[in-house]
Amino acid sequence: MLTIGQLAAYAGVTVRAVRHYHQIGLLPEPERDASGYRRYGAAAVVSLIKIRTLANAGVPLSQIGLMLEADASTFAEAVQRIDSHLRGEIERLETSRKQIAQLAAGDSLALPPEVIFYLDRLREIGASERMVEGERDGWILVAARWPDHIRDVMPWKLAQLDDPQVVRLYRVLSELLESELLESDAGDDPRVEEAVDIMVGMAEQAYTSGEMDRGEVVRDDLAFDLLDALTVESDPRAERLLDMLRERGWSRWTRLAEPTD
Repeated sequence: MLTIGQLAAYAGVTVRAVRHYHQIGLLPEPERDASGYRRYGAAAVVSLIKIRTLANAGVPLSQIGLMLEADASTFAEAVQRIDSHLRGEIERLETSRKQIAQLAAGDSLALPPEVIFYLDRLREIGASERMVEGERDGWILVAARWPDHIRDVMPWKLAQLDDPQVVRLYRVLSELLESELLESDAGDDPRVEEAVDIMVGMAEQAYTSGEMDRGEVVRDDLAFDLLDALTVESDPRAERLLDMLRERGWSRWTRLAEPTD
């Protein structure tokens, strides 16, 4: 007859596990001997090994008792159900692993490859890392709202980066982001006026050419409100730029809409 420690060692589990199996009714608890100790026979060893084997295979403890009592056909059906559950769990974990890998990659979190390429191009033209991070977060909002429009709009966005004025805009905005300029003094920096001039010029060109007519995307105020809010939350000084754009007749920051009257 074995003590609980000997039983646990023989079956390859811990004493704590044996006691837990007793508590949930999975392994019958034997009577104590005259000295007050539990003593286990060979049948308890066999039962415990079966429990350990099923538990190690991923069978939930709540189902092990039923499986130990099942006939061959019922046992096989239970195994198939558990196997199907485990396959689903493996797929879920593989998806989680890919998401974790994206976390390590930084920019690729929640973004399609087309946008990652665009962010890399921003770095190439001299945009600061803080500027790229702001763009990245904005594109996360865009990709979530219009996942089917990303591939359509990215060639246009990439083509913009061949425009020296656009390149200059990103560099100026990057300089402003990296500066220690106080919000109250933002309007006194000539780079602010230059950035507003470039944005207004781009807006007027887009308006004249009809590029602003993008159907349902243009009419989606919620998404653009979030993009505007994100910009100001990232740097309150952006509010001054918004004000200056409004003074020039343009109502938005991320979407320079039709001029206000």
